[in-house]
Parts: sequence; C-alpha cells; structure tokens
Amino acid sequence: MKRKIDHHVIELVQGDITDLATDAIVNAANAQLILGGGVAGAIRRKGGPTIQEECNRIGGTFVGGAVITTGGNLKAKHVIHAVGPRMGEGDEDTKLRNATVNSLKLADKHLLKSIAFPAISTGIFGYPVDRCAEIMLTATIEYLKGQSGLDLVIFCLFDRATYGVFEQTLNRLLPEQAE
Repeated sequence: MKRKIDHHVIELVQGDITDLATDAIVNAANAQLILGGGVAGAIRRKGGPTIQEECNRIGGTFVGGAVITTGGNLKAKHVIHAVGPRMGEGDEDTKLRNATVNSLKLADKHLLKSIAFPAISTGIFGYPVDRCAEIMLTATIEYLKGQSGLDLVIFCLFDRATYGVFEQTLNRLLPEQAE
C-alpha cells in the first residue's frame, strides 16, 4: 500500500525489515544500543558484528533519541537505532513520536533518500500496536509536509495483524485520492 505526500511516498509492506535495500532501516533499540532480541536481534544476526561494535563506540542514547551506524552485511547502507518507550514508563506517546521524528531528521542529515521503520516498541516494550500506528504515521506525515529530502518512507510490519492496523490507520489519515 502506498500514499503520496508531495514528492514523498509512504509505503506499507509486510515482511522482514532486514531484507530491505533502503538507504537505512530503523532498529527498535534500547537505550544502551545492545542488539538483543526482536528486530535488533535480526539486525545483529544478518548485519554481522560491525553494527554492534559501532553501537558500543557510540555508547547509547536517550529514550526518543536516534543514532546511526553502517548497515554491516545488510542490504541497507545504514541502521538508525531509535529508542522507543517501554509501556508504563510515562509520556510514552511523546517519546515514540520523538523516536520517529529524530530518525527522519537523522536520515535527512545524512542525505538519505529512503528509510524503513518497524512498529517501534510494540514487541517486548509492550506498546499497543494501534497507538504505535497512529503516532508513527501521524509524525511521519507531518514531517514529510515540511522540508525533507526523503523520497520513500517504508513501514515494514512483521505480521499480517500489525500490517492491518497500520493499513487501517494510514487509510484514515491519508485517504486514497481519485486520479
């Protein structure tokens, strides 16, 4: 599913984010930047040790923050490590919005043209998928209405249920326009 905002495209796909050949994929990171399970574990396995070594040199970032490394052996050139909130820590919606926007800003700072996001914080961090879709898609739409060099923002959703929630939300936020 695709939607256009000026010259930008938001696309939803179902699959494994580590298989995408975008300029950057986003890792749903922890504040210590330790590539453990979930998306981070898949990135560690497919990307090789270089990514974790770069994360170790960076040392960490704050919840809502984002840092960039190379993509190691991944098809993507870079990994943007965005730290989403854990449910129950407080102010989760703002922190998720910040993680999304800071990832987009980092992509623009590095003159990237394409970026792919997972559903940040919806795994072990326990964030509700419907709230995640609403916040991440709204933040991305608002960001792309400003000055951005990004051509393509993909939301790569691992399972059909999560894809369905994002699809419903994107249809509501950006209804398909008749040609």
